[in-house]
Amino acid sequence: MKKSARVTLTVVAAMGLAACNRQRHDPCEAATFNEQACQDATRSGGYYWRGAWFPMVYRYPYPYYFDSYRRYVSSGHTVVGAPAASYSHPAATAPGSSAEHGGFGATGAGHGAGE
Repeated sequence: MKKSARVTLTVVAAMGLAACNRQRHDPCEAATFNEQACQDATRSGGYYWRGAWFPMVYRYPYPYYFDSYRRYVSSGHTVVGAPAASYSHPAATAPGSSAEHGGFGATGAGHGAGE
């Protein structure tokens, strides 16, 4: 195999692995089930995954997804769990902090005309 082909294959493989690590997990899917996150998702019409909101339309109430998960596990399948923190809502920023939206935060403070 030529060196350039090996490099290309290595880069493609690395990109594929990186994409797998970024994959989101629907908390109501049997294979990636998360009880609390699924309850929240069916109630809220979506879920947070690593700080980003993913709107979803769940056709059934929470007990349907829980039962599906139980059948999945009882048939010998393994659930690929994600840490509960992966489904958490991003923390609200305290007023006046530099990450405040809609203004310049600490960066613009005291830098007005004549100050």
